[in-house]
Amino acid sequence: MKLPYEWQIGWRYTRTGRRTAGNGFISFISLISMGGIALGVSALIIVLSVMNGFQKEVRDRMLSVLAHIEILSPAGALPDWRQTADEARRHPEVRAAAPYVEAQALLARGSAVSGVALRGIDPTLEKQISSIAMKAGDLSDLKAGGFGIALGAQLAEDLAVLPGDTLTVIAPQAESTPVGLLPRYKLFRVSGIFESGHYEFDRSLALIHMADAQTLFRLEAPTGVRVRLHDMQRAPAIARALARSLSGQLYVRDWTTQNRTWFAAVQVEKRMMFIILMLIIAVAAFNLVSSLVMTVTSKQADIAILRTLGARPASIMQIFFVQGMAIGAFGTALGIAFGCLIAANIPVLAPMVERALHIQFLPPSIYFISSLPSNLVVSDVIRIGGFAFLLSVLATLYPSWRAACIEPAAALRYE
Repeated sequence: MKLPYEWQIGWRYTRTGRRTAGNGFISFISLISMGGIALGVSALIIVLSVMNGFQKEVRDRMLSVLAHIEILSPAGALPDWRQTADEARRHPEVRAAAPYVEAQALLARGSAVSGVALRGIDPTLEKQISSIAMKAGDLSDLKAGGFGIALGAQLAEDLAVLPGDTLTVIAPQAESTPVGLLPRYKLFRVSGIFESGHYEFDRSLALIHMADAQTLFRLEAPTGVRVRLHDMQRAPAIARALARSLSGQLYVRDWTTQNRTWFAAVQVEKRMMFIILMLIIAVAAFNLVSSLVMTVTSKQADIAILRTLGARPASIMQIFFVQGMAIGAFGTALGIAFGCLIAANIPVLAPMVERALHIQFLPPSIYFISSLPSNLVVSDVIRIGGFAFLLSVLATLYPSWRAACIEPAAALRYE
């Protein structure tokens, strides 16, 4: 289908048919504007992909230890935990449910003392809930009455213990004795060491058998039930559904509420990074404005001739609108292609750069992540491309309006 003459002329101005000195300079400015838009779009895609990768990596490592949903009793113990677990499993999105005991305690080994979150688990059911990577030993080594304990890797290092060593677990609840109130304590044998890759858990979490936890803290029932879902992204909605369907007065919380502050901080950081990098695209849009203004100035005679031939001001405006839109569209498309190509290959490109420059972006001793993660999200790409193209379109409005206001007589007076 033959295009309207406004589109044909606008496309011709984009390609600058006559290679005069002035047109060559204008073409160069247009290329710079296009390159600026492409650079800003690609930079924004790459940065957000890396941030998404970090968020996904940290989230997955957190959820290797945390449950998707936790069901608790306001009374502090859940006597009918089997009934609660059975009711939770009836939901089609629930994959598994297991009881647990959660409490604070002190671990002592010689002069080293550390406060921990002590979690009592059923080793058989726990493997259906979490995916804890054991460096030494196995969760099945935790036996009821065996008083074995599995420590996080950093916690074991701080206490200087190895599998087979013993340490003292001190409960915060005091026990009445003839000499007064004394804390309860029990010797535990280190049966395993795990590493989640998340410093907070590797430094402050210890696992024991649920029966031993109930004995130590003198509980008649578990603290609650931990639930694993088929789709963790639906955890908030499923938690609300379980809160309505479960029997009794129970408190249901999902993994997003347990780490609300961290996820909120990540979202704020992503928004700020998006705004900052959008300024690069805004600068390129200003270059596009200057490019179109220079084009309008150099084409005044052509505009005047078109007006005398009967072209309406709206048609003149459309010509330069097409030119600016074409530059913005090409720049956005190039930026999306380049950004997606780099973001998808960051796990390959980052090691090459590290070897070439003899540096390491993420030392494992600091970040517990040896490779630069990347997660390319289609919705982010669409949003970035849409904003970039919108800025390009807005940048064409003033030059196009200025071209439409040119009077033919004034433009041809000195021709």
